[in-house]
Amino acid sequence: MKLTILGGGGFRVPLVYGALLGDRAEGRVTHVVLHDVDAGRLTAVARVLAEQAKDLPDAPEVSFTTDLDDALRGADFIFSAIRVGGLAGRADDERVALAEGVLGQETVGAGGIAYGLRTVPVAVDIARRVARLAPDAWVINFTNPAGLVTEAMSRHLGDRVIGICDSPVGLGRRIATVLGADPREAWIDYVGLNHLGWVRGLRVAGRDELPRLLADPELLGSFEEGKLFGVEWLQSLGAVPNEYLHYYYFNREAVRAYQQAEKTRGAFLRDQQEQFYAEMKRPDTAALSAWDRTRAEREATYMAENRDAAGAGERDADDLSGGYEKVALALMRAIARDERTTLILNVRNRGTLGVLDTEAVIEVPCLVDANGAHPVAVDPLPDHASGLVCAVKAVEREVLSAAESGSRTTAVKAFALHPLVDSVNVARRLVEGYTSVHPGLAYLK
Repeated sequence: MKLTILGGGGFRVPLVYGALLGDRAEGRVTHVVLHDVDAGRLTAVARVLAEQAKDLPDAPEVSFTTDLDDALRGADFIFSAIRVGGLAGRADDERVALAEGVLGQETVGAGGIAYGLRTVPVAVDIARRVARLAPDAWVINFTNPAGLVTEAMSRHLGDRVIGICDSPVGLGRRIATVLGADPREAWIDYVGLNHLGWVRGLRVAGRDELPRLLADPELLGSFEEGKLFGVEWLQSLGAVPNEYLHYYYFNREAVRAYQQAEKTRGAFLRDQQEQFYAEMKRPDTAALSAWDRTRAEREATYMAENRDAAGAGERDADDLSGGYEKVALALMRAIARDERTTLILNVRNRGTLGVLDTEAVIEVPCLVDANGAHPVAVDPLPDHASGLVCAVKAVEREVLSAAESGSRTTAVKAFALHPLVDSVNVARRLVEGYTSVHPGLAYLK
């Protein structure tokens, strides 16, 4: 089976390849094709993979190319993990937004909109090529903003594109663990959009254990989200939000923390990875250990500003081991081998959430089999969550419309309608600022 990874020079690729190395079952991946626009990054990542596969004669073959069409032809699965504009673009997204006093995070608020505006046209082009060159392939989208990009691609690929994220999985695992349950045996009642969802229940052997957690301040304050949001707020909500909702519920504190930080997250990652790829140009560099050292630092500093603002302390060791690759491989195996499973995924709504239309991509538990991912029926969201989901989905639709039409006016509308952008004038200045630093937004007229 052939797996193509778009963005194959990216930093998460060794996590995926490492997971593949543990698969010995029939129908496993035997050939991995890495595609990237940067040949130097491809060479660096290929060195890491070669060290991972050392002394494993049956490891999947690895090849790499800068030709997108060649990478797509014959693929059974395509992992899309591109970053349009690179980490320098992410750093610019953050800088422009923070200068206006609004959030510049890569998937939330102004930064997420800017990233979406320059990513959607590229993702749509990929989707069209997949439909032409590999119509039977399944696309698993890692690319952020994951829900928005998955919806853009679904207009050309239908249900054969599925978005993934490790945040809901990590959240469910933490809740189950603190309740003394096996995460593998728990049903997580999670619903929302990517980076905008809530755990409303966690059932073990048919019993909802979440009320027990919410009623116990000591337990509730003992894990990441309890520390981040505070016990009182979680009890008020009657649910446990995805960590990214900290940007909404504590927006002023988050913006202030990011403004006061020595570097934004994007600038930190840009500098860190530039150092890694420069190190990899030396032939004597131990590739795997250099990558692993860089990855550990990256994971340990994840959402550090938010945790500082909340006084949440350091991340737990269990949250430093990644997660995307586990979700992606579980999804791929379920489809390829009809190994039926349940995963929280980004898929078309299909009437699952009544407040959104059928084509809207949402993030919910899905039953996965050889025919793809099928969203499970869920209870309606409470009003406060429903309002936020509808508002953000409306913004995503404006982003899609702006990317399709090239309308600068529609782009301004997308920024202005976002709950975390508090002024039409700010929205206009954001569009001016982003188009001045991102050549990829020259299409907005």
